[in-house]
Amino acid sequence: MRLERFSVELARPLGTAAGTIESRTGFLVRTDEGTGLGEATPLPGWTESLAECREALEAGNPDGSASSDHVRWPDEQRSSTPAARHGYSLARADAAARESGQRLCDALAADAGRPVPAAESVPVNATVGDGSVAETRDAVRDAVAEGYDCVKLKVGARAPNADETRLRAARDAAGDSVELRADANGAWDQETAERMLDTAAELDYSYVEQPLPAEKASEHAALRGRGVGVALDESLATTTVSAVLDADAADVLVCKPMALGGPDRTLAAVRRARDAGADAVVTTTIDAVVARVGAAHVAAAIPDVPACGLATGSMLSSDLASDPAPVSEGKLRVPEGPGLGTGLESLYRP
Repeated sequence: MRLERFSVELARPLGTAAGTIESRTGFLVRTDEGTGLGEATPLPGWTESLAECREALEAGNPDGSASSDHVRWPDEQRSSTPAARHGYSLARADAAARESGQRLCDALAADAGRPVPAAESVPVNATVGDGSVAETRDAVRDAVAEGYDCVKLKVGARAPNADETRLRAARDAAGDSVELRADANGAWDQETAERMLDTAAELDYSYVEQPLPAEKASEHAALRGRGVGVALDESLATTTVSAVLDADAADVLVCKPMALGGPDRTLAAVRRARDAGADAVVTTTIDAVVARVGAAHVAAAIPDVPACGLATGSMLSSDLASDPAPVSEGKLRVPEGPGLGTGLESLYRP
């Protein structure tokens, strides 16, 4: 594999309960033959550090394990360097799909035993960062005007009273027909989470994402059944998908290919979630264009996938290439053509 470091800036800092994200730095990964593209863009807190990612990629050990066999490394075990594994496995999957003349999503669906051809587009949610009540209301109205029928609101960085007001303002701005979700990034304690979930249920939110810190699986299980779903995201970076499901801790898994270790690991997680009676959505870690397009192909390979957190390209002020997967009326169109598809040709050349 060949590596090229890059850095892209966000158009506006994204405020979350876990901190503010201002830029993303990672590695463009190319197969030695130059026929496959991947991206390894670590986000500490979800993945390894940038230095650990580079070390794993340069060592040819993207799992960060005693074994370098990225294909047979068990899904039940977590890679210690998931962003590196993502870059490596996406590049290999892209190269294989291009060689066979298939869209990546069709190749992934076939490998996972899913219906082929995969979807041509994927429903996506808009994301509204932490902001004042007025800013929240305006951002939700803008998203609805742009055609989104699902909006996710970042909460947890403010006092509960302030976030309750923001939850209500978002519902008022969205109307009754738009699906709303809230994401606390693990900011609340049990008492606060119970209070906020009750408010979210009253306002007909579909789910609240990561209300408690990542390690509190049993406590998340106790929050279920309050009239609003519980979704887990950061918890998947600290334990296995199987452990979360065995604890009955979630109604929905938020599956980030970059944090789970690649397209194959993500589809395996979705399969296990659905087998256990939960659902799953696919999101990015605000990645550059290669990983975003890869995640879109993953989502397209999932039948009846709910709205996914893939509409993040507009959050960047710069990128590796023009976005070949535009969002229109709340849907992201998956690029046509073999592998990752048309629009990224310039990136295959070193």
